[in-house]
Amino acid sequence: MLRVTEIFRSIQGESTHAGRPCTFVRLTGCPMRCVWCDSEYTFTGGEHVSIEDVMARVRDFGCRLVEVTGGEPLAQREAFTLITRLCDEGYEVLLETGGYVSTESVDARACLILDIKCPASGEAERNHWPNLERLRADTDEVKFVIADRGDWDFARDVIARYDLQSRTKAVLISPVWNAVDLPQAADWVSTSGLDVRMQVQMHKQIWGAEARGV
Repeated sequence: MLRVTEIFRSIQGESTHAGRPCTFVRLTGCPMRCVWCDSEYTFTGGEHVSIEDVMARVRDFGCRLVEVTGGEPLAQREAFTLITRLCDEGYEVLLETGGYVSTESVDARACLILDIKCPASGEAERNHWPNLERLRADTDEVKFVIADRGDWDFARDVIARYDLQSRTKAVLISPVWNAVDLPQAADWVSTSGLDVRMQVQMHKQIWGAEARGV
């Protein structure tokens, strides 16, 4: 059984897949407490759902792109089985993970979107750095949520130290919603000389910051 907060169809709001129709399986629970978290409603509650029932709901939406997210999805051991089941049925699977859990046992057919925690999150000490060594240049992406210049400098250091520009499909720089001056962040990115991509959260622009299930 999995503890599930919501399953819904929308468009992908972030990453290189932004704008694509996507089914989201949002699992409940996260041991991290990032100060800017926008999904605190996933920390508790949810419903206990069998993997078979999750698969049935996903099939009903008829969308070939599926993201498993949270909370922290890998905090539930059954999430690894769900990802494999989705891959077995031919879905294009995205896994968004905060990266404190090892990704070693994640089905290799899934695409990782690894959220590397910056200092302003309050959780940078919990990054599981070996996960960065397993990234694949043809499929996997990393995301840095930045709240200030210190986070940007931290991101630049990690990008260089782990050679993330060549090790990943994309390096995503995501300013905290309504907390960062976007022109300033754009200037940091545009003058950095780095092959990175600044992103804003499309779903929040469309439905607002507090909307759920969209």
